[in-house]
Amino acid sequence: MLGLISAAIAPGLALLSYFYLKDQHETEPFSMVFRTFLFGALLVFPIMFIQYVFEVEQVFTSHFVSAFLSSSMLEEFFKWFILLIIIYPHVHFDEPYDGIVYGAAVSLGFATLENIFYLLTLGIEHALGRALFPVSSHALFGVIMGYYLGKGKFSKKSRGKWLCLSLATPFLLHGTYDYILLTLENWLLFIVPFMIFLWWMGLKKAKQARILSAKYNQSLEDTRTNYG
Repeated sequence: MLGLISAAIAPGLALLSYFYLKDQHETEPFSMVFRTFLFGALLVFPIMFIQYVFEVEQVFTSHFVSAFLSSSMLEEFFKWFILLIIIYPHVHFDEPYDGIVYGAAVSLGFATLENIFYLLTLGIEHALGRALFPVSSHALFGVIMGYYLGKGKFSKKSRGKWLCLSLATPFLLHGTYDYILLTLENWLLFIVPFMIFLWWMGLKKAKQARILSAKYNQSLEDTRTNYG
C-alpha cells in the first residue's frame, strides 16, 4: 500500500518541484504553494460527484460533449476559479512566473489525489502510464492556465483577453486530450504526438513567463533607482 501511494504521489511532486525551482527571481513561499496544491486536491471530491451524477443520469451521451463538458470544462473551470478568486489577488502573486507555479500546483494537487484513487482501483502496474499521460497533462494544462493569468495580471492592457485565454486554452487542450482517449481505437498513436506538442507548449510558456518576470523585475528596479 505504501509503495502504491508513493508511486501515485511521486510524479505530481516531481513535476511541481521542477516548475517551482525554475522560478529565477523571488521563490514563492512553500506554505502558499502547498495550500494551492491542497485546494486542487480537494476539488477532486465535488468534481467526481458531479461527474458521477452526469454519468448515472446519462446527461451526456456524446463522446464529444462528455470530453469537453463533463471532463474538460468542469475540471478546468474549478481550477481556474480557485486561482482567480484565491491566488490571483494574493500579495504573493507578484510577478508573471508566479502564475506558472500556482497553476501547476492546483492542477497537480487535483491530478495527484485523482491518481491515488485510480491506482487503488487499477493497481500499481498502471503507475507509469498514469504518470506519463494524465498527471503530466494536468500539470501542463495548469502551466498554460497560469501563464495567461500571470500575463493578465501584469499587463497594462488586454487584461480581459488574457484572463479569457487562461480558461479557454486549457479547456480546449484538455477536451482534445480526452476526446482522443474516448473515441480513437489506436489512441496511443495520437496521444503521444499530442503530449509532445503539449510539453513543447507548456515549456515554451514557462520560458516566456520567466522572460516576462525578468522584464517586470527590471522595470521595478529601474523605478526604485529613478525615485531612490
